[in-house]
Amino acid sequence: MKKFLKIFYIVFFTLALLSSKASAVPTWVHKIDITSEESRPNGFTFNNDGTKMFITGHIGDDVNEYTLSTAWDISTASFVDSFSTKSEDSQSRDVKFNQDGTKMFVLGQINISVCEYTLSTGFDVSSTVTFIDCKSVSPVGFAEELAFSPDGTKMFVLDNTGNDVNEFKLTTGFDISTASYVQTLIVDVEENTPTGLAFTYDGTKMFVTGWENDSVIEYTLSTAFDISTASMGDSYAIADAVENKPSALTFSSDASKMFIMGRSGDKVHEYTLTCYYGVVNCMDPTSDKDDVASVEAQTESAKQLIQHTTYPVLNRMEWLRRNNNNSNLTNQNIKFQFSNEILASLLDVGSIKLDNPLLNYWIKKLPDKLVAVNGAVENGQSITIGREYKKKNKNSNNLNNFTTAIKSDNPLLNSWINKLPEKITALRASLKEKSSKDKKSNWSYWSEGTVSIGKIGDSLSSSAKNINTTAITIGADRRADNGRMFGLALRFGNDDINFGNVKNSLDVDTVSLTLYGSRLLGEDKFIDSLIGIGSFKTDIVNAVGSSSTKGTRDGKQIFSSFKIRETFKKNKLNFTPNIKLDLGFTSLSDYSENGSTNLKFDSQDIGTIITSLGGAVDSSSNLRNGTFKPYFEYDYFADMSPSSEQKISYISDTSSTYTLTNINSSTHNFKSKLGFDFITHSGWDFTSSYQRTQSKGGGYSDGLYFGANYISRRDIEYAMSLDSNKAFLDYKRNINGFNFTVGSNYTLMSEIPDYGAILKVSNTF
Repeated sequence: MKKFLKIFYIVFFTLALLSSKASAVPTWVHKIDITSEESRPNGFTFNNDGTKMFITGHIGDDVNEYTLSTAWDISTASFVDSFSTKSEDSQSRDVKFNQDGTKMFVLGQINISVCEYTLSTGFDVSSTVTFIDCKSVSPVGFAEELAFSPDGTKMFVLDNTGNDVNEFKLTTGFDISTASYVQTLIVDVEENTPTGLAFTYDGTKMFVTGWENDSVIEYTLSTAFDISTASMGDSYAIADAVENKPSALTFSSDASKMFIMGRSGDKVHEYTLTCYYGVVNCMDPTSDKDDVASVEAQTESAKQLIQHTTYPVLNRMEWLRRNNNNSNLTNQNIKFQFSNEILASLLDVGSIKLDNPLLNYWIKKLPDKLVAVNGAVENGQSITIGREYKKKNKNSNNLNNFTTAIKSDNPLLNSWINKLPEKITALRASLKEKSSKDKKSNWSYWSEGTVSIGKIGDSLSSSAKNINTTAITIGADRRADNGRMFGLALRFGNDDINFGNVKNSLDVDTVSLTLYGSRLLGEDKFIDSLIGIGSFKTDIVNAVGSSSTKGTRDGKQIFSSFKIRETFKKNKLNFTPNIKLDLGFTSLSDYSENGSTNLKFDSQDIGTIITSLGGAVDSSSNLRNGTFKPYFEYDYFADMSPSSEQKISYISDTSSTYTLTNINSSTHNFKSKLGFDFITHSGWDFTSSYQRTQSKGGGYSDGLYFGANYISRRDIEYAMSLDSNKAFLDYKRNINGFNFTVGSNYTLMSEIPDYGAILKVSNTF
């Protein structure tokens, strides 16, 4: 019965090979004879870059080192040195190394153990090699072949007499003293005399070869490096003209070449593969978690770029609305401050420049008038206050009543007081006209920096992704009539995305230009809108086997965003609900990974439709050096973007196309942001916030924002103030960081004269 089953499987393998839809066909290249170093070779391996090869066997019981002048080309191999392992365990069957070559492991048959050595120089057996220990691999009966997972936490030993593969777990990677037996997979139905064992780098496929069928048998593992999930797939027959009795097999680090060692001729054979690990079938890239993660990351990056570009611009418009009463939003070359309630409300100064003749005349005459008042007081003349007016009209803004309530027996003072209302009225009209012109012509400049760190967890089909974003946005805007504002912004950014286990990354350099505007729809209702274009370049590194490939992809996009919001005020607290819509279209170019056996990706179109509903709460506090405004925002996002698809093929076989569909289908996200604005009196305004975006599926992104706004002005300031019963007139100028102040003060409403002058120099460290 057993003999019948063997015949059946041989026939089945042959028919499967003939009828297979796979386009993978290994091509034999050449062979080398290693008899001079080992007449009974059993195992071999390479270093990471294929410039060294190591062979062991049970006649020499040593590890033989070869150098290859051309990587992965065994025809260029030359013998260098050897290291004997006979004293630890004779009849050596296989040799393997850890990732950097500083540890060597030799499988011996006499003691049925794995012996561990350290090398002072990685992958160099002529350096100092130190024996550490040997570990029994029971229940193996005849140790034939050795394999490790890339991190060294799994070890596999092929049993030649038991016709099985044995799995061991190492609690510390590449430390055999921590190894413990886990389970066994019997392969005697497919191969009754197994001699060779190898895994794909991601552990989703296993290959076994042997003397019974002279074939390479492929198994698929639904769980990486878990042999209990293995299922036999197909096989590749090694032609008699090439080799009988294969004793070992391995692959190049990029999986584009296969090497088989033969016992009958004591030779190593080299094959080229049409696709990576393409012994029987090319691996379906849509089932490779790292390939899927790469496509998803590129798609997600394109969509996130739209939002990351719109955030700073929308933040700017939010900032402007939160601070719409701040005079610092408009250029001011001279700043006047009035702490007196009456004068401040009447003047509504806005933006004042020295080229106003009336203002210059009034400023020049005011000191003379104050001197005249002082002189009158010193000469015994008196100024009296309408006491009843002060008591009954504390909140009055009528300057005419105020001036008539002041009596003086000094004609000059009376004349000045009587003319003050008409001077202020004329000044106010002139200044409003001047301010309106300045507001239309002056620009404000701003910038915002972004640092974002995020993670998207793995899934059944995709590896986990870590996303780091840094960007700087610079912009300029100005106010127009009817509460409108418009501007433009330029953003430069970089996204660094790592995914999978090792050597997978995207490096995205972006630049975008955005035009934006905000329009007043009601007293506290606004619509913010923007439209922009962007361009980006992505450098893609994708793991293939234990090495990696590189590719470059260009992207272009157009996007727009609309946001409607209305503010409800209560005392100093503002509540602003909003609704937002993001639209975009991105076109990714086609690209190919370097290497003839790797993948080609067709161009990809990505649509973006994201809606959000949320709100903001903010307040304000007046501080000594400016105004502090904390705020909190929250939003719910619904990604209703149409699903995208990516077509993939192998460079060597474009006739077979694989399609990855439903990329990043609808998702739901929540965003919250806590931040503050600080508007200083010196012209600098700052904004900072911490933002957290949480997806329903568990992914998240943390963002830290920094912003700065500077209003251009000369380093000159004139300040007039009326504080209680004192009048102040100051001239300030900043020279090389030092503030120079020349001023005078006079007590207007006191029978006791009080006049002074000051000179002050200050600096802030």
